[in-house]
Amino acid sequence: MKRNRYKLLPTRSILAGIVGTVCGFSAFSVSAGIVGSAHDLRTFLGLTSPEICVVCHTPHDSDITSTAPLWNHTLTTATFQMYSSGGSTTLEGTEDPEPSGGSKLCLSCHDGTVGLDDFGGGPNTFGFMDPASLVFVGTDLRSQHPISITYEPTLDLGLNPVDTPVTIGGYTVGTTTFPTRDGDIATLLVPDGKVQCSSCHDVHNTFVATTNLLRLPMTDSTLCLTCHNK
Repeated sequence: MKRNRYKLLPTRSILAGIVGTVCGFSAFSVSAGIVGSAHDLRTFLGLTSPEICVVCHTPHDSDITSTAPLWNHTLTTATFQMYSSGGSTTLEGTEDPEPSGGSKLCLSCHDGTVGLDDFGGGPNTFGFMDPASLVFVGTDLRSQHPISITYEPTLDLGLNPVDTPVTIGGYTVGTTTFPTRDGDIATLLVPDGKVQCSSCHDVHNTFVATTNLLRLPMTDSTLCLTCHNK
């Protein structure tokens, strides 16, 4: 096990701050980037280190995973009920039996089984996602949008082609205009050919200006209709 190189302050008051602030996104700012966003966990975890990336990444003694560089957070080992296990007959794509890729990394906080403080060999003793929080996903994914599923527009005619143009970012909030990135569904939303959490959410908050870190706005159902044509 890796050494815990960062001292945490496991008090009840800190725990309340984690559950209430992180899971409620009350510290979100309109600045692009992680600082001040919902994924800025330094204050909430009582870190003595000023490093912002260490909760997920570390330059040394990292875990080996093909889905994220220099990963530092404990991966979930929970068993999940996937969307396809709910008896749905609407899926043409093939869903993995368990969350894969970046989605598993996201669920390593959002499934509620791994503590937010469980990184760098941390204790995993406090800071679990509150089941009452809007950002708690849990392990039963049958009522969630399918993840870890192949994007198959040739089989599912309700999906737009993978070369459909997409622009993410460009939000303007007050005097702040976020950058944009141009591409298509294949390069920006399903780069590994599968729908994952990152298909809808920009976890690094580089191009978005919404508290739920959406890559595309919900206005006129843009987020949905970018991939779905009906």
